[in-house]
Amino acid sequence: MLLIKNGRVVDPASKTDATLDVLLDGEKIKEVGPAGKIAAPADAEIFDASGLIVAPGFIDIHVHLREPGQESSETIETGTRAAARGGFTAVCCMPNTKPANDNASVTRFILDRAKVAGSVRVWPIGRRRWGAKAKRLPKSRP
Repeated sequence: MLLIKNGRVVDPASKTDATLDVLLDGEKIKEVGPAGKIAAPADAEIFDASGLIVAPGFIDIHVHLREPGQESSETIETGTRAAARGGFTAVCCMPNTKPANDNASVTRFILDRAKVAGSVRVWPIGRRRWGAKAKRLPKSRP
């Protein structure tokens, strides 16, 4: 367990902006209460977040992880590690990889690699065109 004490909790979904304590049990929020009002369990690690913001994880909807094919620029491992350090819990990676993410096998590779090496959730964005000459897909019919 982890008790985050005295942090400025900002949560737009619940319209919260106050100094609070947050008790975590693994990845779950067990309790939120006024500063100093939550009793720390004996096995809890305590983190003093005075002067810091405690917020839900952010989602970056436009990242370039570059894997597969351009690992000299970025990898799923390094990109998601950087995202986690910045407070992001998920990223949506663009399809400009080599090969481009324009089919299920590339998407599966990205998801499998993220499961092994990712520090945050990875949601791949697919490309609407396919192939080396970037041919357009036929228009969908309603």
